[in-house]
Amino acid sequence: MTLWSVIGAGVAGLAVASELVSRGARVQVFDPGGPPGPHGCSWWAGGMLAPWCEYENAEEPVLRLGQEAIEWWAPRTQVNRRGTLVVANARDLPDLRRFARRTEGFSEVDRAKILELEPDLSKFGKALYFENEAHLDPRQALRDLHRHLQGAGVEFHRKLAPAQLDNAIDCRGLHAREYLHDLRGVKGEMLVLRCPDVTLSRPVRLLHPRMPLYIVPRGDGVYMLGATMIESEDSSRITARSMLELLSAAYAVNPAFGEAEVLEIGVDLRPAFPDNLPRIRRLGQTIYANGLYRHGYLLAPALARGVADLALDNTHSEMVDEDRA
Repeated sequence: MTLWSVIGAGVAGLAVASELVSRGARVQVFDPGGPPGPHGCSWWAGGMLAPWCEYENAEEPVLRLGQEAIEWWAPRTQVNRRGTLVVANARDLPDLRRFARRTEGFSEVDRAKILELEPDLSKFGKALYFENEAHLDPRQALRDLHRHLQGAGVEFHRKLAPAQLDNAIDCRGLHAREYLHDLRGVKGEMLVLRCPDVTLSRPVRLLHPRMPLYIVPRGDGVYMLGATMIESEDSSRITARSMLELLSAAYAVNPAFGEAEVLEIGVDLRPAFPDNLPRIRRLGQTIYANGLYRHGYLLAPALARGVADLALDNTHSEMVDEDRA
C-alpha cells in the first residue's frame, strides 16, 4: 500500500492526514515544530464554522463548501452548534442592513430575542441570528486530530521532510512559497481575554466602521477576540492601533470587557492566493494544498477531501488548479 507523506501539521496538514486515513490510506506526517502549538498559524484561529457570515465578503465557494465543515468536524472534536449573532451599535445599523443584503441563512431578531439568546448583550436592539452556524476550540481540535492520528498508527516525525520524497503532500502554508509563487501572507492579530463578568455562549460579531470584531467564547470566562486582516508580512508584533481598536470594540459589546485580563496576544500570517480561495496543485511528485486564508477550520475539510480525491482516485475537485497543475 502506498505511503503518503504529509508535510506540515497545522489544520490543513492534519485534516488532510485525517481524511486520507479515513479512506484507508497509510500516512506519515513531517513537521519540525512538533505537536500543535503556538508556533503554528492554526493555533491562533477563531474556530468559527460560519459560512453564511463569511459569505458577506467572500466568494461563493466559501458559502457552499463551508456548509460541509460542521459535519466533518463533529466526529473529530467538540462542535458547539449555537449559531452566530451579528450586532451593531445604533449609529451603525446601516452596516447591519448592508451585511444582511450580502448574505443569507439568518433571521432578524429584536431586543427580546437577543436577551433570550445572550443576556449580556442588553444594549443592542437589533441583530442577525445565523442559527445553523457553529464554532469549535481550534486548539482542542488540533489536539484531537493529532491524538486520533497517532491512535490510527500515523507516525509523526519532528524533522524536515527529506528533499526527495515520493507521494508527498505539502501543507506548509507560507513555507511553501518557494514553489507557490503567487502565495502571500496576510497579517492577523488577535487577543485572548479572561472576563468572568461577561457570559456569552456563541460567537458574536460586532460591525464596526474601522474593524469588524468577533468574540468567540472558549469557556470559563475566556474569549478570543479577532481579528485584523492586514496586507503585511510583518508578524513580529501587534500594532498599538490594532490593540486599541480590538479592545475598544470589545468594550462596545459590553463595558465589562474593560476589566478583562489579557491572557495572550497572537500575531500570525495567513497564507492566501490572489482570490483568497484555497488551491490544490500537483507539481512533479508533490501535491500542494494551501491558501486557506482566514477560513482555516471552515474550508480545511473541503481542502482535505479534494486532496484525497486527487491522491487516491486522480479525481480533480474544483480546488485543483488546472492551469498550474
